Amino acid sequence: MATAFGASEAIAQQDGEARLVISVATEAGDPITAAVVAILEASNSGTTDAAGLFDAVLQPGSYTVRVSAIGFTPEERLIEWDGMQGPAPFSLARVVVTLPAIEVRRERTEIAYGAEDIPGSVAVISSEDLSAADLLVDDIHSLLRRIPGVTIQEEDGYGLRPNIGMRGTGSQRSSKITLMEDGVLIAPAPYAAPAAYYFPVVGRMSSVEVRKGSSQIKYGPRTIGGALNLVSTPIPDAFRFNADVVGGENTTRKLNTSIGWSTENFGWLAETYQIASDGFKRLDDGGDTGFEVHDYVFKLRVNSDRTAINYHELELKFGVFDEHSNETYLGLTVDDFLLNPSRRYRGSQLDVIDAVQRQLSARYFARFSDRVDLTTTIYRNDFERNWFKLQSVMGTGLSNVLLQPDVFSAEMEVLRGAGVDSDAGALTVRANNREYFGRGAQSVLALRMGRFGMSHEIEIGARYHEDEEDRFQHEDSFQMSGGRMILTSAGAPGSQSNRVSDARAIALFVQDKITVGDLSFTPGVRFESIRFKRTDYSRTDPLRTAPVEVRRNSVAALIPGLGVNYRAAPGLRIFGGIHRGFGPPGPGADDATDPEQSLSYELGARYIRSFVSAEVVGFYSNYGNVLGEATLSTGGSGSGALFNGGEVDVFGLEVSANSSPVVVIGNSFPLRLPMSAALTLTSAEFKTDFASDYEPWGSVQAGDKLPYLPPVQVHLSSGIESSTWGFELAAYYQSTVRTVAGRGEVPANEATDSYVIFDLSAEYSLGAQKQIFGAVRNLTDRHYIAARRPAGVRPGLPRTLMLGLRLRY
Repeated sequence: MATAFGASEAIAQQDGEARLVISVATEAGDPITAAVVAILEASNSGTTDAAGLFDAVLQPGSYTVRVSAIGFTPEERLIEWDGMQGPAPFSLARVVVTLPAIEVRRERTEIAYGAEDIPGSVAVISSEDLSAADLLVDDIHSLLRRIPGVTIQEEDGYGLRPNIGMRGTGSQRSSKITLMEDGVLIAPAPYAAPAAYYFPVVGRMSSVEVRKGSSQIKYGPRTIGGALNLVSTPIPDAFRFNADVVGGENTTRKLNTSIGWSTENFGWLAETYQIASDGFKRLDDGGDTGFEVHDYVFKLRVNSDRTAINYHELELKFGVFDEHSNETYLGLTVDDFLLNPSRRYRGSQLDVIDAVQRQLSARYFARFSDRVDLTTTIYRNDFERNWFKLQSVMGTGLSNVLLQPDVFSAEMEVLRGAGVDSDAGALTVRANNREYFGRGAQSVLALRMGRFGMSHEIEIGARYHEDEEDRFQHEDSFQMSGGRMILTSAGAPGSQSNRVSDARAIALFVQDKITVGDLSFTPGVRFESIRFKRTDYSRTDPLRTAPVEVRRNSVAALIPGLGVNYRAAPGLRIFGGIHRGFGPPGPGADDATDPEQSLSYELGARYIRSFVSAEVVGFYSNYGNVLGEATLSTGGSGSGALFNGGEVDVFGLEVSANSSPVVVIGNSFPLRLPMSAALTLTSAEFKTDFASDYEPWGSVQAGDKLPYLPPVQVHLSSGIESSTWGFELAAYYQSTVRTVAGRGEVPANEATDSYVIFDLSAEYSLGAQKQIFGAVRNLTDRHYIAARRPAGVRPGLPRTLMLGLRLRY
């Protein structure tokens, strides 16, 4: 690749170049994020990061640098730079200005915009961070390890179906958080069936945002843990062509390409993301364990004059996602894991999931004046998937067999399949055939006003949403013979499950950010009214001529919150909040099933100055009720039955810190030394005694710890960057996690491993528009038990190498 793209010429052009760093701050010393820096002689421009820094690779010399930022007086001056000085500081004076319309629109659609003023915990993984991560398969789990307060539960090693929780919520299929793309609910059926069997492709995102605390109530419907918003690639301001071409172990290959262009009143973007891999697991006697994903997005925008106060914009977005994965729920026994953690039994040879997702949205943004704007979005998402996977062996569920292999030795022989001729129908494979849709309209009206030294930023929002899950499942029976599964009986469509669950929801919210001097407080309230319906049809009625049962239930909730943000000193913010947490039950819940609800508190401090930023937050959630759901992914029957868990206390500490100093070593050019740290401490325990048929809980006594919640998580990273190259070493530690509720020392057969994994990435510039990069995931090839569900122990991703080429035009 280096030869083909002229590496020798690129390297020759960069001889003598070094990194010029510009530092932009207020007169009080607070860093200014997103300030525009232009180096006129070099025709080089860009924006500052969260620490107020911008850098460019240049030859030593004289440069005219122009710096501007919204709300500040611009500054321009000549810099004499010898290639070795530290950052060139710019201090900007505040001035009252009108925000450009594009910035106002971002404030309405990005949940972490203006992070320093948000009265709650907020984190952003920027486009630069996403590029620097150099992930082979763009695994959202690996990215979110950098953010405190977020828990993840590995399953397939690639993050294809993520399990994400926040502040003690359950992580299973990310069903306990509010999941969005571009501010729009994106789970298959966010109210009726929120389990995220579809998750947006992170590789085509420009940033990932996480928001926790009282300020999350404006999003909903789930307000206990937090909200996760994925911001897709925006339409560029000028012509842009980007491409990432990556190859790695297990014949993994990836292509991410986007092209777009804008004029004053029109813009468009086309992007595709393609990835395929043979997988790292190995089926006994061979077979495919890999996956393919194809993703396409197209955007079109028309808008009025961008500099006008009265501004209007319409953006259309259309996307198609297609996945074919040879993935299974079948894990291993502990003994087999210790011999070969990447093994897969013959009993899973037919397991495969096929999925298609389509999304369409139209977003209208209007700014009528510098005091009034409106954002309205109409959307529809459709998702279809059929996961054909092993359900039971000789009539026994897989989780029971793998948990007690000595008791079920005959069943294990059939699963392993070596030299075994089983009875006909010994293996049952279920076609988990389901279709989903989610559609709705949402609108936010924003008003700004001020008087007597007090300003108000009022947001009034409304959303009408409908979604549905349609289950039309059957089971086939197979015989294991000579290591191959032979069909002995085909099930009729709908003969295992034949039902439709739907939800209709109206949500309203209003909040007012009130600012007086250095103090701002944000009271707000959200209202959710949800009507559920579950319609069951006979399993012998595939045409659905008449239902055999219709169950209806409804829930309404008022969700208040209050957040406070105080500027205690230059760069230092103290913030806190209290809000009611809410999580709706699903369709078919009986009268005894309560919604999830909590009273949640947080108190923290945020510091951002020059090269250093840090945040410390303590949180506490007092659940009035927690819910568990019996799904196949939790090792259950897949019935979807809901279980009350009663009162739960969750408390914890979140700490994050980032630093990016520039140093000069000897007579060399300046080097940047980026460093980051994230720590999460969490404890959660039941407050009541009860017995439950929900497998991860079982028989619970007050004081028992919740399962699948790591008490300690730590992420550390350190790197070094020159003008042409850079590398980063990252480490992640997770403590032992109990897989069944309990107390005291965790039994070995009810625990995942504690582990430390290291990731190494590096990049080298071949010029302003070309870059080669590489990474090694799990550098030391640490083998660890990542999970014990759905059925048996499951490994994390082993050591994996990747190399890539990045083009930017």
